[in-house]
Order: sequence, then structure tokens, then C-alpha cells
Amino acid sequence: MQRSICVFLVLMAALAVAAQPAAQYNLRFDSLAKRWDEAMPLGNGWLGALIWQKEDKLRLSLDRVDLWDDRPMKEIDKLRFAWVKEQVKNNNYKAVQQLGDEPYEKYAAPTKIPGAAIEFQLAPMGKILSNELHIDKGWNEIRFQSGMTFSSYVHATADRGYFGFENISPELLEKANQSKLLPQLIPPVYKSGKAGKQGNSVEGQGLERLGYPQGTVTQTPGRILYHQPCWNNTYYEVLVEWTWFPDNRLIGQWTITNNRKAVLPALNPLAKEPTGWEEHEKWWKQFWSRSAVNVPDPLIQRQYYLDMYKFGAVARNNTPPISLQAVWTADNGNLPPWKGDFHHDLNTQLSYWPGYTGNHTDLTAGYTNWLWKVKEQNKKWTQTYFGVTGLNVPGVTTISGKEMGGWIQYSMSPTTVAWVAQHFYWQWAYTGDSVFLETRVKPYFREAAAFFAALLKKDKKGNWQMPLSSSPEYNDNRITAWFTSLTNYDVALLYDFYRTGFSLGILDPKTKKDNFSSYLLDLPVLAADSTGLLIAPGQPLAVSHRHHAHLMAIYPQTILNADVPPHKELMQQSLRHLEKTGTREWCGYSFSWAACLYARAREADKAVEQLRIFASNFCSPNSFHLNGDQKGGQYSNFTYRPFTLEGNFAFAQGVHELLINSADHVIEVFPATPDSWTNCSFTNLRAEGAWLVSAQKVAGQVDRITLTATVDGTVALKNPFKTWYVEGPQPAELKPAGNYLRLRLAKGQSVTFRNGYE
Repeated sequence: MQRSICVFLVLMAALAVAAQPAAQYNLRFDSLAKRWDEAMPLGNGWLGALIWQKEDKLRLSLDRVDLWDDRPMKEIDKLRFAWVKEQVKNNNYKAVQQLGDEPYEKYAAPTKIPGAAIEFQLAPMGKILSNELHIDKGWNEIRFQSGMTFSSYVHATADRGYFGFENISPELLEKANQSKLLPQLIPPVYKSGKAGKQGNSVEGQGLERLGYPQGTVTQTPGRILYHQPCWNNTYYEVLVEWTWFPDNRLIGQWTITNNRKAVLPALNPLAKEPTGWEEHEKWWKQFWSRSAVNVPDPLIQRQYYLDMYKFGAVARNNTPPISLQAVWTADNGNLPPWKGDFHHDLNTQLSYWPGYTGNHTDLTAGYTNWLWKVKEQNKKWTQTYFGVTGLNVPGVTTISGKEMGGWIQYSMSPTTVAWVAQHFYWQWAYTGDSVFLETRVKPYFREAAAFFAALLKKDKKGNWQMPLSSSPEYNDNRITAWFTSLTNYDVALLYDFYRTGFSLGILDPKTKKDNFSSYLLDLPVLAADSTGLLIAPGQPLAVSHRHHAHLMAIYPQTILNADVPPHKELMQQSLRHLEKTGTREWCGYSFSWAACLYARAREADKAVEQLRIFASNFCSPNSFHLNGDQKGGQYSNFTYRPFTLEGNFAFAQGVHELLINSADHVIEVFPATPDSWTNCSFTNLRAEGAWLVSAQKVAGQVDRITLTATVDGTVALKNPFKTWYVEGPQPAELKPAGNYLRLRLAKGQSVTFRNGYE
């Protein structure tokens, strides 16, 4: 009886988590942040706002994701891969750096650009009692000692944000005067009479270096319009409007438009809710209802929900991908770190990791939709730079998919397309969308395969090789960053690409034959020695290094499987050597990614340790990933604070990896949870094969697993039970086989397995 009560209470707690995130996960302070990168973040994928205090003003930093100066990067259009190969051969790499690397630092654009800001005088408002971001609703509320509140949100489904003062006492209005509560629009300083900060890609260039004229601000009663001319006769507008309501409420709204006139719908003083709150609240409720996790580590649990909140704030299916800062461009008078661009050598990929398992495939679709949209631009670059047909993707791009250069070993890597192609596969594997498979996945793989067929040549051993290979950021941008044999990074990407193409039965459109298996069979094996996986043949990981490219075979490519003894031994050797080289040259995302690596190796305690280090040392008080160690270099020599999002989202996936993994039609629950996590659960996480999975662990044992098919499918569930029974209807096809429970369900069917406790 006692055990039944315990199980019931744990299950009720799990169900409570599944409904909405608890208030304890909110961001709550008794003051406003004094820095933009510690602000309260709001967003809807297109628009974003950061709420903080600048000097004596309450400031809303406004942004739009597609505000871009998309001019071509100068000089790099002259680059050719064949020429780069010759310069490497002739040890004349300075010429390559001047043409391919230096323009990225030299020129301010192409780049993401900021929007504007709204400011309010703080003095009339009085003392702040609380400043809280309600992540369940995407809503920020500031309470003042006078009883007045200031609320703000970015509408989840409309191109506008809202703010409002409520509970304004007559005494306050009389003392402060209504005009002192009105918003002021603060445009960025694009023209100041100064040259603008030279800076670098981390610090950000001065806005003045873009060469824009200063925009115009037009103010009329209840309305401010800012019009900013940009490069090549483009422009953007910021519009702010507000209305005083009869009960002494000030309700305002704002929007940013790109190359179109800004307009806002009228606020209706007679409407009970004049801002569209109900639709906004409904979206966030549905977002949180998609999945939930419940783990016993408060630090990890809270960071997880804050990171998934950010995912909901920056991802939509019709937006550009999640860039380095997405809708929260730096508000410090400069351009954002690394130009706020699209880095496909790690950043965009990691940013979408948690969306698949987290059951937000409606949002992950934004990545593949954009990649498909810029595909022709990418093919044009492939032909120009590599001199061959087919499809590759620059590792660093503008919003329209144009190349930007900078450390061309990675920004112009030959294998970037293989990594982004994995996301096409995942978008299908987690949704089971057969139309997407035929119209997007297979064509994308075919065009990438055509590129590899033109580039790969066999060596004397009969193995496929490329003229030059690299491993992201290992040896930075020096000539030694190039290898003449395939690196493990490239081997893992190519192996996964051809393995996936073969598994999907992709045929050559001309010959109608399978070419994927022949390439797969003749790839070189992963290079390894007693230290584990190497950077490249003959090159072990010799120093601490932030990018775990040489371990791609462990994660995310999952070529190695900890259930296979030789694989497990290689994984352990690799991780022990990773520990030996240390974390001094790691960034925050390195720890998030390492958590996924340890989880796949079934080293649960070490995975949790990486997650805790990330959350405690590499995040701002508002949970933003700041790259450097914010506790003075406790774990890393990097102590700077450029804000990028991929570390946050890799963290969330690290939590998922502790709770579930799936591949090759096999699902395993709690594959890497520490023994100390005796009670934990998750609801409706998504597995490959388009399965929804819920599971609870009670008193250290798996108590319940529920599988729901979102398409017709067959799966093998790794059996965690000594004895078990099916709760409810028995599936028509269920067959225990060794350590697995094999079953088939039709779309919409569910099955629940319970522990027999014998």
C-alpha cells in the first residue's frame, strides 16, 4: 500500500509538470538588469524584446530576425578551392588568409543589424518590488511599490509586441504627470560623426561603419514612427502606438517591419482584452503541453525549462534559422558578436537539437524550410568555389545563404552539407511525414551526393578521400588546420550521410541504382589509437579544444553504440583522453555537447556534471549562454561574455539524452540517468519513427512506459523490466525478443507497459 501511494504521488507530480512549467522556473528578480545580456527575453521567432534598465530608464530593446545588411562579402568571391589546395601544397597560406579569412574581420557587413529601443522614465514609477518573466505565458511583469504594474509580451502569433501600465493611482498621475509615463523611441546610432569602432568579430563593429544615413523619427500624439534606410535602398521601420484607457491604463504596442511600411491594428478601448492576449496565451499553453520532463536536480530542471522557453521564443516554421543571437541582437551600440550570422559548423545544428526530441517538430521545420529556400544560392556557390555541380552549404552564411568567409577550413568546408542534411533526415524520422521524405529529404540528399561524387577520389588503398580535410577550429585558421587525409569529423559526417541515404533507399535519378552503399563501403575507418578517436590519422587531440568534432561518431552521428563492447571501449578511451586534455580551452557549448557525449557512453554522472557546470558557470542571470566562464575562469580560460544560443539548446538536448534515445527503430528510456535520480519522469518526448514516449522511474526502477504511434510503425523497445504487463488493451502485434519488446501500432494507438515488481 505504501508503495502504491508513492507511485501515485510521483505520477501526479509528473502530470502537473506536463501541464505548464511551475512558477519556480520563472526568472524573478527584485530589480531590473543593468546589462542587455541579462535582460528579460521575449520573442515569437520574428520579433524579440529585451527588458532591462539603461541608466535611469526602463528599456525595451526591440529586434526583428530578418533585419540584415545582406551585401556580398568583399573579396571572397575570388576564392577557388583548387587555388586554395595549391597554396597549401606550396606553403603559401598567407595569401589564402588575406583573401578568405581577413574580410570577415575587415568589413562590417554583411551582418545582422539591431532594431531600436523604447524607453520610459523610471523616476515617476517609484521603487520596484519584483520583476518576473512568466515563462508559461511569455509575459514579463514588473511590480512597483505604488501598486502600479508594467507588463510586456511579444505576441506569439502576430507581428507585434505589447506593453502596458496598470493600477496607476490618481495620486501618481497627479504627481508624475501622464507625459512622464509615455514611451520614447531610441534609434540605433548609425551616424554619429565618428568613424565607428573597428573592433573584431567577437566585440562587434561600430554601427557607424555600415555607412547608413541616420534614420528619421516622426512623432504625433500617441504614435512614433522610425524609418531607417539601409544598404542597397532597403529600409526598416519601427512603429510604436499607445492609448490611454478610461480606467487610467496606458496600453501600447509596437512592431518592426522589413522593407514594408509599418502599420498596427487599432487598440479597442471597449474590448475586455484589447491586445490579443487570448491567442498569445493559447499558443504558449499548447507549446508547453507538447512535452515535459521532471528530474530531481533543481539547477538542471530550471535551466532546462528556461532553455525550452527560449526555444519557443526564437523558433517558428516560417522564420530564418536560429542564428547566434536570433531575435536578441546586442544592444550595446555595436554590431552583434560574429555578426549575428548563421554558423553551420556547429551553431545552427546544436540550436535545433532539442526540438526533435522535445516534440516541437512544427518549430524545427524552420531550419529545413530555410535550407531548402536558399538551396539554389548554395548550389551557385558550390559551382563557383568548388568548380563542380551538386550541393554544398557554406559553413558561415548571410540570411540569403551567401558565403561570408572567415577561417575557410570551416566556413567553406566540403562536408557542411552532410551535417545539415542530417536535419532533413531528423525532420522526417521524428515526424514520419512521407511527403516531406519524397519532396525534400531525398532530393536534398541526391544533390549533395552529386557534389560528393565530383569531389571524392579514391586513394591507393581504395578509400575515398578529398583534396583537403579539416576538423572545426582545430589549429584555428593556420595552414596546419588542413589535413590531406579525411579527419574523423569528415569521416563521421560522410559515413552518416551515406548510411542514411542507403537506409532511405535513395536511388540515382538517372541510373535508378543505389550509389550510397558503394561510397559507404569504401570510406576510411575512423582513425583511432590508444587515446581513442583521433582528430585525423596520426593526429591525436593534443590540446584542450572547444569543438568536439573528432567525437562526432559518438554524437550526434551516433555511429558508435555503447551496447557494442568494442564501441564502448573506444568511447571510453576517447572520453578519458578528453578529460586528460582538460577544459581550459572550452566554451560553454562544449560542456553542453560533452553532456550528450557522456550520455551516449552511458556515463550518467559525468553527463550531469557537464550540465551543472554549464548552468552554473556559463550562463547569465537570465540564463543566456555567454560562452565564457562567468566565475572567473574556474573551468575555462575563456572569461568573456559574447551571447550565443547554441549552448542553451544543446543543454536542453543533454537533458533529453539522459532520459531517452532512439535510433535504428530502437527506443530506450532512462539510458543515462544517475543512480541518485531514483524518481524522475518525462511526458511525450518524441523518438525516431515518430513515436511519443512517456515514462516514469520510481524508487530507482522504471515503473511505466507509454508508447503512442503518430504514424503506422514498428519499433523495438529496450526492455528495462524483470517482469512486466500491459496496462489496458494488448497490441495486436507484440513480441518479446531477448532484451527487447517488439511491437507494431497503427497511427493513434498507444500501449502502456508496467513493472511487475517481482
